[in-house]
Amino acid sequence: MAVIPVAIAGAPYDVVIEPGVLARAGAHCRPFVRKASVPVVTDEHVAAAWRETVTAGLAQAGIASEWLVLPAGEGTKSWESLARVVDFLLGQEVERKDNVIALGGGVIGDLTGFAASMVKRGCGFIQMPTTLLAQVDSSVGGKTAINTPMGKNLVGAFHQPSLVLADPSSLDTLPLRDVRAGYAEVVKYGLIDDPAFFEWCEANAQSLLAGDPAARETAIARSVAAKARIVAQDEKETTGTRALLNLGHTFGHALEAETGFGARLLHGEGVALGMVLAARYSARLGLMSGQDAGRISAHIGAVGLPASLKALGLSCDGERLKNHMLHDKKMDAGTLPFLLMRGIGQTFLARDVDLADIAAFLDSELAA
Repeated sequence: MAVIPVAIAGAPYDVVIEPGVLARAGAHCRPFVRKASVPVVTDEHVAAAWRETVTAGLAQAGIASEWLVLPAGEGTKSWESLARVVDFLLGQEVERKDNVIALGGGVIGDLTGFAASMVKRGCGFIQMPTTLLAQVDSSVGGKTAINTPMGKNLVGAFHQPSLVLADPSSLDTLPLRDVRAGYAEVVKYGLIDDPAFFEWCEANAQSLLAGDPAARETAIARSVAAKARIVAQDEKETTGTRALLNLGHTFGHALEAETGFGARLLHGEGVALGMVLAARYSARLGLMSGQDAGRISAHIGAVGLPASLKALGLSCDGERLKNHMLHDKKMDAGTLPFLLMRGIGQTFLARDVDLADIAAFLDSELAA
């Protein structure tokens, strides 16, 4: 078992990484549950795989559970689902000092956390992430949100969880595509500021994807430790340090918007291709070598993630993709900061990127 502290000023919490921890959820949640029962929000797929286990695990500590089961998929991060969760929590008479449980991937964690931030002006919540993407990224750091027709995660709040329980065993129930999508957020930490971890990813990615428990636990623990360090320095992206975690996301979110935030392009797949594009654009500007950009693209492609914009088969141009970026929540006084690279493990925030040049670059990638 690994226990990684997230030292947020005024709201510290632990991330517990342990195979089988969901079956022992009650022992970990008991200090955070004041009443006889706890509300649990999940989706249909996760409920089918883990509802019985979590219910029994909570019951071992004398905690009953009341469940709201939502449809699976990115479409659940919506106003309509947010209203359902809020009404459910109010119906359960949740109070400010209570905690609710978010059991699932990033969609459920983001949605439930946002609802918790609003109910009674803020109650607590416990993250139980069941996807690789959620375990290494979205369950840690307190970003909660829903999507709107204008873009991804544009309505939300910073609201830190009380506890995170990450069970690597839950990854065994996932389709390989979902594990690959989560892996994009793993390799991201190497590209941000840890070239040694990128080398580890190159050497161990196939074992991780094949289900090797040691590789998975190492990837989760190192990723969580990296994110914990960054968010502790800059919880609400006020200094720019936390913005480094958005590597690949500006390009990726534009691609998700163009493909309708659905199954055609999963979030992690968009991030993976977004990191390839960030590397290639950095090389285009002469910031990093073409060799490093090629190494990143080769690794992303080798694990089965999208590494070519043209291969998506989009019926749009660079201008349209650029326009999606104008709704990015990082827009600041009409300019959009970009995460670019000077090399592997040398990501930085650029505030002087010409969006017309981005559109031209994307046109060239669409035609490549």
